[in-house]
Amino acid sequence: MRITPEMSQFLAGMEYPATKDDLLREALRDGLGPSDIALIEDLPEQSYNAGWHIRYHLGTRALADAFTSVEPALA
Repeated sequence: MRITPEMSQFLAGMEYPATKDDLLREALRDGLGPSDIALIEDLPEQSYNAGWHIRYHLGTRALADAFTSVEPALA
C-alpha cells in the first residue's frame, strides 16, 4: 500500500471527524482514483478524527499484509 499524492491531498482537505461513508462520498465527488477508493473501502466502519488516524489504519493493514504474504522459513 502506498498513499498517493492525491490521497494525501484528499486527507489533508477533509473535514474531521469523518465516517467511512463520509470519506467515500467525498472521495467519489473529488474524483479520487480507483486504487485510492479501494483503500477507503477497506477501512473499518468508524469515525476518524484526523488524516493521521486514517494513515495509521492504512499503514497497519499494509504491515499486516506484508507479514502474512511472506512464506514461512523452512526449519
